[in-house]
Amino acid sequence: MPVLPWVTPNPARPGTRAFVMASRFEVRSLKDVPRFFLKSLSAWAQVRRAPGALGASLEAKPFGRVFHTLSAWESREALYAYARTEPHKSVMTGLRETMRDSTFTFWEVPVERLPVDWEDAKRRIEAQARTRAGDPDGRGGAPDGRGAAR
Repeated sequence: MPVLPWVTPNPARPGTRAFVMASRFEVRSLKDVPRFFLKSLSAWAQVRRAPGALGASLEAKPFGRVFHTLSAWESREALYAYARTEPHKSVMTGLRETMRDSTFTFWEVPVERLPVDWEDAKRRIEAQARTRAGDPDGRGGAPDGRGAAR
């Protein structure tokens, strides 16, 4: 499974907290994997220079049609500003039709605990998916306010 290792675009201020987001995306078919992966690389390049980004990693399981992201931000506002900025905005809008499912989860950690552990992030994603399964509108709390693709 290809993993883009944790990068630190901006140094964290000691003694502060990071706003963390972990996500899981599943594309509908294997034919959608190359497109999703290539588009995700442009969002990856963007996060490496995004204001307020404290760290990020990406894990791809192409034959499982699953992609995970993990990122840490100075604030919720910094994450949402990134999500609304190009190319991320167009990438996510353009890939929506290829999505089978997506899950997002958010929490805070002291910056001294960065980088965030993938095992912890995946446990949180799974817990969020279980919680969302009981959510009648299936929104799941995505940064763009649109929630999970179904």
